[in-house]
Amino acid sequence: MWRYLKRLVIGKPLKTMDEGGQALTKFKALALLSSDALSSVAYGTEQITTVLITLSAAALMYQLYVAALVLVLLFAITMSYRQIIRAYPSGGGAYVVASTNWGRPAGLVAGGSLLVDYMLTVAVSVTSGTEAITSAIPALANYQVLIAVLIVIAIMALNLRGMRESASFLTFPVYFFIIMIIGMILWGVMNIASGNLTYHASAAVGAPVQGMTLVLFLRAFSSGSSSLTGVEAISNAVPNFKRPKRKNAANTLAIMSLVLAVFFGGITYLSYYLGVKPQADNTVLSQIATAVFGHGLFYYLLQLATALILAVAANTGFSAFPILAYNLAKDKFLPHAYMDRGDRLGYSNGIISLAVGAIALIFIFHGKTTLLIPLYAVGVFVPFTLSQSGMIIHWLRERGQWWWMKAAVNLLGALISLLLVVFLFLLHFGNVWPYLIVMPLLLYMFYRIHVHYNRVAAQLRVVAKEKAAIHDYDGATVIVLVSNVTRVTAQAVNYARSIGDYVIAMHVSFDENPEKEHKTAAEFKETFPDVRFVDIHSSYRSIATPTLRFCDVIAKRAAERNFSTTVLVPQFVPKKPWQNILHNQTSLRLRAVLNSRENIIVSTYNYHLKE
Repeated sequence: MWRYLKRLVIGKPLKTMDEGGQALTKFKALALLSSDALSSVAYGTEQITTVLITLSAAALMYQLYVAALVLVLLFAITMSYRQIIRAYPSGGGAYVVASTNWGRPAGLVAGGSLLVDYMLTVAVSVTSGTEAITSAIPALANYQVLIAVLIVIAIMALNLRGMRESASFLTFPVYFFIIMIIGMILWGVMNIASGNLTYHASAAVGAPVQGMTLVLFLRAFSSGSSSLTGVEAISNAVPNFKRPKRKNAANTLAIMSLVLAVFFGGITYLSYYLGVKPQADNTVLSQIATAVFGHGLFYYLLQLATALILAVAANTGFSAFPILAYNLAKDKFLPHAYMDRGDRLGYSNGIISLAVGAIALIFIFHGKTTLLIPLYAVGVFVPFTLSQSGMIIHWLRERGQWWWMKAAVNLLGALISLLLVVFLFLLHFGNVWPYLIVMPLLLYMFYRIHVHYNRVAAQLRVVAKEKAAIHDYDGATVIVLVSNVTRVTAQAVNYARSIGDYVIAMHVSFDENPEKEHKTAAEFKETFPDVRFVDIHSSYRSIATPTLRFCDVIAKRAAERNFSTTVLVPQFVPKKPWQNILHNQTSLRLRAVLNSRENIIVSTYNYHLKE
């Protein structure tokens, strides 16, 4: 049943040679990897105006200056990540760049920041989309958490089906949103030019605003920069592109950044021109759409497009997280399970882990994750700073044509990103302080995993010019664990006799039914007169402890005779998977206890049930 359900949800397994068929074109990659960045325009301008309105309506004029600075940062980041794509086409983005140029600790900070950030991205994007849905259908307001969780599970299942299918699914909402926003901006500008839209700005450009301070401006800038989250995702996913991978990835990034710049600049300009003020129950984007389209069909289509893009924006995290986790696992900082490909050639363990983390965040914050926007902005801009400054070191080392100009672009991006991180900590510390706790814990986990893998490798490595130590045994002792005399017991004992020189059957008896215990012993001796039967009495109804003690004694005696010791644990294999919960609990406990002994080999004898 589980197998059929899995095939229904995920699809048929793909051959490894089919990987090329999963590669992305620029058209589909834009849909798959840009949803997070493009969706941020739905709240980017609003974040700026929310800060400025705290001073006065006249201060909203400064949103144009803030937007211009955000666009400068976008240009620097785009140029930097185009360089990263060409210099480090293996994927991993900021993690690989920082590790290569700044050293492993910096790389782990960048990688760890992005891992957490992608979980936050999924949680924030899904809850934002859910809020748009519940705003349109107020009756669903009490089910916001449930809806958000279901959306995460749906996107997870979609990504488990493979990149090609998830990209195909996302094509409609992403391009629908692009068409609607472009349409709104063009129609708005045309109406402004024709005089159909009246100028309602609270203050003229350049007009003095009493009380305006640099701190407030920087606070607005740090809030507006949240619109740039998700720009780095393409650099992490370069291996997923069709050949030539570098060129296609770099061009896709350029297209995405151009669209994002037009959207952000256009929306901010319309917001200023129309004198839009942030409201609790009506978003800035909604107010602009009302002014441009009225409350007609196009207004509702824009609202639908916004809700869809916010809901699927989480997919950017699902595309980038698994590849980043793969790179960390390859360097032995995450479990090697993150290197395994699933049935559809995706890194399914990374996809599932991201979904679980995002669902946990949704439950923790009860679906209200908007306060986490500054936190996940930090999670992006710390890697931005490390990667762009790392590229400066890269150009100083590699040189090449026009290297100083490329380094200058990276320097600009690094300085703005660094200042932004400082501003976020100074001006939004109440929201970003968890970063200072989470990051050290992540780094500790990375190093513990790394140390473990290195120690295991050292133990397993055969030193050059040295033969692997091989011990020749004179014989084998096999202990068969017996509960009662059944077909599985008989077959297990018979198998033990075929592989062992000395076979012992061990039984643990209790005080509850002495007659039954004596009957079991007599029946066994009658069936296998040549096999030693040992009955260990337990007054405390424990099986594991007496078994372990007896096996320790036998193993010690066997070692003195240069015999190996194997404990054979009989186990049922049910016909249906769900029946496993009805069997084998005792055998599982026994194997767990016996596995603690280095001098004991634990083996399982499987008996397949017919029904």
